[in-house]
Amino acid sequence: MRVDYDVVDNKLVQTTKDDALATVFVNPDAQERTYLTETLEIDEHTLTSALDPDELPRLEFEPEHTVLIFKNPKNYSATDELLLKAMSVGVFLFKDRVVVVASEDIPSLNIARFARVKTATDFLLYLLYRSIFHFREHLKVINMISDNLQDEIKSSMDNRKLIDLFTLQKSMVYYLYAIQGNGAVMDKLKSNAAKIRLSVEQLESLDDIIVENNQCFRQAEIYANILASLMDARASIVSNNLNVLMKTLNLITIFIMLPTFVVSAFSMNVDLPWNLKQQPYAFWIIMGLAFLSIVGGFIFWRHKKW
Repeated sequence: MRVDYDVVDNKLVQTTKDDALATVFVNPDAQERTYLTETLEIDEHTLTSALDPDELPRLEFEPEHTVLIFKNPKNYSATDELLLKAMSVGVFLFKDRVVVVASEDIPSLNIARFARVKTATDFLLYLLYRSIFHFREHLKVINMISDNLQDEIKSSMDNRKLIDLFTLQKSMVYYLYAIQGNGAVMDKLKSNAAKIRLSVEQLESLDDIIVENNQCFRQAEIYANILASLMDARASIVSNNLNVLMKTLNLITIFIMLPTFVVSAFSMNVDLPWNLKQQPYAFWIIMGLAFLSIVGGFIFWRHKKW
């Protein structure tokens, strides 16, 4: 799918012009790939890399354009079961236009927020900034989910909650890797500012973006450390809950066995002491002894503070 954008009255709007400022290709088909590789002379291997979710973020310089591949949070689906991943986005910066290629819709591409974009380089910088913002939004969601799981695990012994917590921890590994890779690309972009012809204002914006990305990485690192410590704590809580349940079941078993032993002892086919068989209240005497065994067992374990 191809969408073109141009600047009208200092705002970015969709257009059908062939010389649009920005062109976004989402999961390009064979015809669009041919246009990218033959008309725009984009290397086919580089194009494939931009659509590969496992591709490393990088910055390269071609004779007619600059290639930048960075990471962006992937659209979440219910089938992912709390596993959040990052996708690759390829940006091809030409002299007077920019081409963006992604395997799926870019969540951070919100045209209503592109009011200050005037040049192709502005579009690139804003894509990087919106990517950081989107990572932060996902980190907030991860923190909220982990808090909810924390409350549920306190009273649950189900492995499902621990698996969800482990999945979130795995998501944080993907995000840390992606944010760190983006930071390396931004640093390289800054060191080649003259080559890309960044203006003073754009260079200042890039500095702000780098600071924001570093803060986002620290935030993700903190959440990852918290999740790692929570995994050990939650496993201990589940194990402790299981021990408490087993102790309760053992006590119930003991309380059942005490009167069973008393009744079984007086049910043996032998002579009973105190000529108990001749007593008119023999049954109630045995029941009373069984009840006293329960009371005695309760007092004993209460004294032991079980």
